[in-house]
Amino acid sequence: MSNGHIVIGEIFGTAVLILLGGGVVAAVTLKRSKAKDAGWVAIAFGWGFAVLGGAYIANGYSGGQLNPAVTLGVAIKTGVWHTVPFYLIGQLVGAMLGAVLVWLAYYGQFQAHLTDPEVVAGITADPAGPVTARKAPGGPVLGVFSTGPEIRNPVQNLATEIIGTMVLVLFILTQGMTQGLALNGLGILLTALIVVGIGLSLGGPTGYAINPFRDLGPRIVHSLLPLPNKGGSDWSYAWIPVVGPLVGAAIAGGLYKLAFT
Repeated sequence: MSNGHIVIGEIFGTAVLILLGGGVVAAVTLKRSKAKDAGWVAIAFGWGFAVLGGAYIANGYSGGQLNPAVTLGVAIKTGVWHTVPFYLIGQLVGAMLGAVLVWLAYYGQFQAHLTDPEVVAGITADPAGPVTARKAPGGPVLGVFSTGPEIRNPVQNLATEIIGTMVLVLFILTQGMTQGLALNGLGILLTALIVVGIGLSLGGPTGYAINPFRDLGPRIVHSLLPLPNKGGSDWSYAWIPVVGPLVGAAIAGGLYKLAFT
């Protein structure tokens, strides 16, 4: 595969990944959505299907890595480093494009949600007590675009992202990523299923970015979009879903080299 094919494949694949993944979060989160409050299981399966769709689309062109952590793990396994910049370019552009497409697809729901008086006031109902006022650290719709912790503890949050990504990348490497830098069709399906499993098992603390550009690209788009009352983009947290997955991928690559070769 040429460098141009890598960039094109990763743009299209990552855009679909973020469109479907961010789309399911928007569907569950935003007012006036038919899937409102569908819950975490819907989100976990939505992200799994997002990986499935994006990776199958990109597989013939770039191998469908769609994730800098996967790209790092594959480079450690294979020793092929000269293509890494082209993967990263495609992944970042695709992630930002996918986030824009989520905004366009849910434009009316974003407007309705962000102009709702209760949302604007930051009012939430506390089941253990009276209605209280709370401002979300990243604003009322940042979760559609990027991740955030339920308990803000940098050490725990970083560890969660490292562990989740380590599982993902080690799984992918043991499924046969070769010098061709691609999985077969069954490998893609199994990867989508392990993403669902990670979401259900390890997604609770941080929302399981397990992909630096899945978080960073849409967070940049959130900061730029003309969304009313959107709040901040929580840049103080943004380093964790970037650094954590890269560390997890490096550990997975090292473990693969030690244990499986």
